[in-house]
Amino acid sequence: MTIRYLAEELYRWTRKVEDLEKTLAALEVGFALEERDRLEAELRQAKQQQAHYRAVLTSKKDRTRI
Repeated sequence: MTIRYLAEELYRWTRKVEDLEKTLAALEVGFALEERDRLEAELRQAKQQQAHYRAVLTSKKDRTRI
């Protein structure tokens, strides 16, 4: 994978995490519990993907080439 691809994917997942956090914050207290749980699960998965791409990108950038 190229660094550019990794950076684009990291950006995409960062935006998705931000959007899901805003959506969860905007939900009313009495909102359907199932919908809140679904959004929280989707947010957890998005954060995992974001962390994965950040780690891979960091490892690609830090690699010393001889």
